[in-house]
Amino acid sequence: MGGAENGETKEKATQIAISQDQFLAWKRQKDAELSAKQAEAARKRQEDIASGRVQMNGRELFLHEPWVFDDAQH
Repeated sequence: MGGAENGETKEKATQIAISQDQFLAWKRQKDAELSAKQAEAARKRQEDIASGRVQMNGRELFLHEPWVFDDAQH
């Protein structure tokens, strides 16, 4: 029992109370970092597609070359 009590005390000691404002500021920062990371990945993907290094998926093909899906030309 002594080990479990020490473990519980140790866990409680590592918890830090933060205010809602602190949490929201942290959350906004994390969301901004995630958005920046996703935007950078999207930009790099667009560059790779433009240079021909990677294949386009169906959605990208439709956005970049919609004439491929035009049945009127066939």
